[in-house]
Formats: sequence, C-alpha cells, structure tokens
Amino acid sequence: MTQKSLVKGAAVLAAAGIIVKVFGAAFRILLASFITDEGMAYYSPAYYIYAVLLVVSTSGIPIAISRMVSERYAIGRFDEADRVFRISRWLMIGLGAAGFIVLFFFAGAIASATRLEGSELAMQATAPALLLVPIMSSYRGYFQGQQLMAPTALSQTVEQIFRVVFGLLLAVLLMRGTLFAASFTDLQRGAAGGCFGASAGAVGGLAVMIFIYLLARKELKQRIRRSTGGERESAGSILKSIILIAVPITIGATLMPLVNLVDATVVNTRLLHAGFEPSVAKALYGQLTGFCEPIVALPQVLMSAIVMSIVPMVAAANKVNDTERLHGTISLGLRMSTIIAFPCAIGLIILAKPALTMLFFTQKESAANAAPSLQVLGASFILLALITIMTGILQGVGKQGYPVINLFIGLLFKVVLTWVLVGQPEINVVGAPLGTMAAYLIAAALDLICVIRFTSVKLPFHLMITKPFISAAVMGIFVWGAYKGLVWLTGSNTLSTLAAIVIGVAVYGVMIIRTKTILREEMMELSIGRKLVSVGDRLHLWK
Repeated sequence: MTQKSLVKGAAVLAAAGIIVKVFGAAFRILLASFITDEGMAYYSPAYYIYAVLLVVSTSGIPIAISRMVSERYAIGRFDEADRVFRISRWLMIGLGAAGFIVLFFFAGAIASATRLEGSELAMQATAPALLLVPIMSSYRGYFQGQQLMAPTALSQTVEQIFRVVFGLLLAVLLMRGTLFAASFTDLQRGAAGGCFGASAGAVGGLAVMIFIYLLARKELKQRIRRSTGGERESAGSILKSIILIAVPITIGATLMPLVNLVDATVVNTRLLHAGFEPSVAKALYGQLTGFCEPIVALPQVLMSAIVMSIVPMVAAANKVNDTERLHGTISLGLRMSTIIAFPCAIGLIILAKPALTMLFFTQKESAANAAPSLQVLGASFILLALITIMTGILQGVGKQGYPVINLFIGLLFKVVLTWVLVGQPEINVVGAPLGTMAAYLIAAALDLICVIRFTSVKLPFHLMITKPFISAAVMGIFVWGAYKGLVWLTGSNTLSTLAAIVIGVAVYGVMIIRTKTILREEMMELSIGRKLVSVGDRLHLWK
C-alpha cells in the first residue's frame, strides 16, 4: 500500500498544484503585462517580504501537525491526534495576528529599511493574508496527517482562483483610478492590487477548509471514540513537540525567501556598480523575478505534492519501525522526483527563449533577455527537486534540523557568488541564478549524505539518475529538432513551441517505459495509469 498511497496522494496534490501554478503563472504573466517590469520591481519585493513572514507562520507548524497526527494515527490514538490539531489551531491564530500587525502597521519602516521605497502599499495589501493563511494551514496539516490530500487540493485551487481574479481586477482598477493618487504612482498602486490577490485567495481557501472540516466532523468524532486509549498528553507537551519539530523547519523554509529578499537589494546594487543605469538595473531585476520565477515555479509544485504525501508516510513507518516500508517510501519518493525533474530541466534549457517570448508576447525583447537566467534556473531544478524530497524525508524521521544546516551552508556560497558574479558586466543578473545553483548543489550533496546515514536506505541510482537522464536527453533531442523544424516550416514561435512541448511529453513517456524507468505495476496503481498501460500494451511498449 506504500506505493499506492504515495503515488495517489502525490497525484491528487500534483493535479491541484498544476492547476494552481498554471493560474499563478498566468497571473504573474498578465500582471507583468499590466504593470510592466518596473511595476514588478515594486510587486516582487513586497511579495518576498510577505513570503518571509508567511513562511515563519505556516511552514513548520503544518508539517509538524501532519507528522504528529500521522504518528498518532499509526498507533490508534485518534483522540490525541485531534488534540494536536485543536491546540495548533490556536497557535496559528496567534501567529497570524502577529504577522498581520507587523506587515500592515510597519510596512513603511520595512520598505525604508530594505531600500524598497514604493513597495509600502503592496506590503499592506498582502497583510490580511498573513492573518488567514496560518489558520488554513492548520486544517491542511490535520487532513494531510490522515493521508487525505483532497481537502488541501480543493482548498489550494479555490485559493488560487480567488487570488487571480481579485488580484488582476484590483491591479487594473487601482492603476486607472485615483485612490492613493497623492502618495503613490500608478505602477505602485497596480502592484498593490496584484498583491491583494493573496488576501482574497486566503479568504476563499480558508472557507473551503472550514466547510470540509464541518462535513467530516461527525466521522472524526466516531473515530475518536474508537481510540485505543492511553495516557493523555498535556497541552504543554504537545506545544513543546510542535515547536521542536516546527522551528528548524521554519528556519530552513525562511532561508530562501530571505535570500530572494537579499537579491532584491544586492542585485540592484551590484548592477549599478557594474555600470548599468538605474532604470536598466531595475528592469533586469524585474525580468528575473517577473519572467523566470513564475515558469520555474510550475514544475516545483509537483515536488511539493510529493513532499506533502511523503512526510506523514515516512513518519508513520518510522514510528512503528517498519524498515521495509520506510525504505520503499524513500526510494519511490526520490525516483518520482527525478522522473519529473530531468525532463523539466532539459525542457527549460532548450525552450527558454521560445517559451519566454511566447508567454510574454507583449514584452518580447525583455523576455528574450531573461532566457539565460531561465536556463540556469532550469538546470538547477534537478538539484532543487532532490533537496525538496530529501528535506521531507529527514523531517519525517525526526531529523528536521539537518536540511536547515545544509541549506544554510549552501546559501552562504550563494550570497558570495551572487555578489561577485552580478558585479561582472558580462554576467550581470545571470549571476544570481548561478549563485542559486551553487547553493543547491552543496545542499543536495549534504542532504543525500544525511538521508543515507539516518535511514540506511540503499538507493537505486540507476533508476533515480541514469535512466531518467537518458530518457530526458533523448526527449531533448526531439524537442530541439521539432522546434527548429517547425519554426522553419511555419514561421510561428508559439505554434512551434507548443508542438515541441507535446512531442517532448510523448517521447519522454515512451522512453521511461522502454527504459523501465517506470514499471508496469507502478503505473497500475492509478486509474489513469491503468488506461496508459492499456494503450502501452496495444503499442507493445512494455515489451
């Protein structure tokens, strides 16, 4: 049941995540079109500050809830699992209130201190989300601990729909209106409208989670009555456990948003040092954050889906000392990550410029200039995927402090390399993603050492690395050839890019079957997989 549960749980979250990220990417693309790269330079720092505060209040505790609920479910203590949820919910309410107060009332001071004047209104627009998202995350963690991923998936989808609709609508209305005209420019107001989408999304997502919880409450109470019994854990002990699990995870999750925030200052400073005009430096930074990051975020959602499924499963297997199930879950989780990461990375490298100019068709020149940064971030995605999954594994076995230390070591190198490389005129803004790649390489190597050390798992590297790489490399050749040939025939970048992507998906699907990167039995675990197996049987792909 390990494979079936992991694959199904990840598939549910991945499906919702893809929808969410497609909406999110569309949102960033349309927002960038409305407010231009200069407006994105106001939007992105405000969103990064919001992300830092949001990570502090939501990253560690939901994972702690998921892990603690899963451990108690594994031994039949449903009553204690419910108490973990109720106690943590109050904790999240307090953290949410604190985050709201900090960002809303001190936005001006934060903007001045970080030299991001003009982002104050955008920061305040995101503040209500900090009040609501932590509460929503406690509900998600509770259901994930029960290995029920559908509530999270539905909530994420509704949250993103609200974010896109209200964010874009307000961005347009505020830019065209006179609200705050005395203090802020059109672009600053537009950026704030876009940021308010996060707050609107939080309202929709929380409403869905509360509704699902109320529907499930009767069944949850019946399950609590079937608890095995035992010593009642004190509220203080539960809070202490939550904090011990959550704090290292939170610190680790805060590191990358903080580095992005550092980039917001360092990149601009070093570009000016390299001789670029202030307007050009701001535009280059806006290209990196507004054009590249939304695209890379799309495949990353698949890794997040695997992690949310794998943490409670690893925790449950570790709790009852089921070594075989633990090793099977770890191996499958890492295999799933590389099977997804390799084609995404090669696709981003080959189609960076065509994809950017297709998506940001109103700003083709700026989008084309961002292609080298996207190629570097694409290559880095393989390392990021491995880090994401290995972090979840170490969190599941109670070693959540190690990935934090490993990432911190990597990020020290990132800051130094970014400072040095961005200051070189011929490298300029590409130095930031190059520094990020170095950080990921170091952190991934250290995480791998820790996973092997603490779980004694023997990883199938031929299935994890060699076969997915070969399959993705063959796919890359077909994608490159298809794009070049179609551009020559049709003269259309959009048609050629979309067709090349479709061809790449088909070629990679055939390759992972022919190389036995994915086994027939594993495909049969999903209903859609059974349909694909049926098609493969007719085409004799499994032979």
